[in-house]
Parts: sequence; structure tokens; C-alpha cells
Amino acid sequence: MEPGRWSSEHSDALCDYFFKGLSYGEIGRQINARFGTAYTRNAVIGRAKRLGLGLATPERMISPSIVPSLPGEPAPRTPPRAVPPGLNLPPPSALRPAQPAKLRCVGIQPRLITLDELERGDCRYPYGGDKEGEEISFCGHPRQPGSSYCAPHARLTRGPGAARTAAAVVLRLVSAA
Repeated sequence: MEPGRWSSEHSDALCDYFFKGLSYGEIGRQINARFGTAYTRNAVIGRAKRLGLGLATPERMISPSIVPSLPGEPAPRTPPRAVPPGLNLPPPSALRPAQPAKLRCVGIQPRLITLDELERGDCRYPYGGDKEGEEISFCGHPRQPGSSYCAPHARLTRGPGAARTAAAVVLRLVSAA
């Protein structure tokens, strides 16, 4: 599990447990037990906030009263809290994964050369590598002075009104011999 990445199953479980009235710490423990993850209470709070689940609802701000128990007796469980009426919930469509964004493109035909074939003055705009095992190739057209890209790709990567910065980056090809 990569930190900061929540799968849709984990997010769905978070929503289910949230609407059952569990605390954020208990939601984290339930998800960790169910999926073998290691989410912290703070990770659950952050994800709930990004999902728009009403982080500061009055019911979540009030902690249940602590009732002492005798040794050997199980601690009394507090009943699950109901979702308060009028709670601003996101529409169901907000809980589904978003469609991939359509990327901007330029009207040039790239040469699609490999990293080994790149020359000093070639455009380094990458193509491919989106799918598992897909090879990455590069534009390869003559690049603009002071840039790693040809003129169309330089405009594409900087966007309108972006300030030009002169930063030198040296890349070395390292062989795994």
C-alpha cells in the first residue's frame, strides 16, 4: 500500500463506518483489520474531509462520557450515533472515481525516439509509459534554446502566463552493466 493512496473499497468502507457513527479512530481500526492496511486516525480524518463527510459535525465533536468499569468486566459500548438530519452530504456521484482528464495536445508529429537515441538538442517531451510495461519514447524535434522542449511542447508544459525560470538540470545515462 502506497501512503496517501486510498482505493475505492477503502473509501467506501470509510463512508459506511462513518454513517454507522463510528469514531475516526475506530473507523481506522476497522479498515485496517478488514483490509490489512495501516491507516492512522489522522489519515482517516483527512480522507473523510476530502470526501466531504462533515468533519466537524456536532456529534463528532462531543466525546461519549467515560463510564468506569470493574476489573474483568468489558467496557460498556456506546451505541452508534445516527446521522443528524440535514447533514450536508455530497451527492453519490462525488463518491465515484473521477473520469481521467483529457490532456492537451499539440499539432506536431513526434519522432518517438528512445532515451538512448536522444541527442543533445532533441526535445525531451515524453510519450507513452501510461500502461504497465509500455515503453517511454520522446518527441525528438529540435528543442528551443534554454528549454528541454521544442516550441510547441514548451508552450504546452508552461501554460499561459507562467514565468520563465532558468534552471539547469543535468541528466546522466547510467548503464546497469
